[in-house]
Amino acid sequence: MNIESVLYPALLLGGLGLLFGIGLAYASKKFAVELDPRITAIRDVLPGANCGGCGIPGCDGFAKAVVDGEAGVGDCPVGGPDCTKAIAKIMGVEADTKERQVAKVICNGDTHKCKEKYEYQGINDCVAASLVSGGSKACDYGCLGLGTCVRACQFDAIEIVDGRIAKIIPEKCTACKKCVESCPKDVIDMVPYEQSVVITCNNNETGKVVRPKCSVACIACKICVKACPFDAIDFENNLAFIDYEKCTNCFVCVEKCPTKAIEGRLEKKEV
Repeated sequence: MNIESVLYPALLLGGLGLLFGIGLAYASKKFAVELDPRITAIRDVLPGANCGGCGIPGCDGFAKAVVDGEAGVGDCPVGGPDCTKAIAKIMGVEADTKERQVAKVICNGDTHKCKEKYEYQGINDCVAASLVSGGSKACDYGCLGLGTCVRACQFDAIEIVDGRIAKIIPEKCTACKKCVESCPKDVIDMVPYEQSVVITCNNNETGKVVRPKCSVACIACKICVKACPFDAIDFENNLAFIDYEKCTNCFVCVEKCPTKAIEGRLEKKEV
């Protein structure tokens, strides 16, 4: 075998490779889709949680949506006010900072306060348990406390406490709403971070029906509605609910509620 039989094919292949490389480089520049630099800038100031709390898959998708006008500068629930201001500056608009929201378990009916229909021994999951006669709790609207929301939260903002009931840690909650979506009982709601007074019952049965089941249930007595000096409590479908825009956290309803179905936290929460 002479040297030419090896050298010429090698040179030919090398030349073709170089030619194809030049062609691909040219094509990549010729047909490249220009990326708006604002998308990259916004992506850099986002927290990178990729939680979908804004309703858009991933932080990259959110950044593009903001630039395309499909999302607002303050629509990232995780980033907070500083992130909103940074995005607004990139977009050249005023920052419309929204009041911080956090998730809240609208139930205090733990195993000490709410009766059990039977002893559940199945899969340790609220969705699975709810398929068995609606769950073991006598109240069909209560928290089952099997931790489905805990596993859905990627910020470690939920814990199962004594009495097998879920509790949100407000300081850790980013309002991504993953827990809201995962709860089969729809017992997790969003409330203002600074809100101290919250009705912690989700049962819309009449007082006569619900009272034997749970000692801390709303019994539809309407005492809180009448007692509120700011008309901040309404009543619908056998259940009281608070208008947070009117509520001043005066604690009158907390004191008047005969079943303690209204929670009032006096301690100051740190941001």
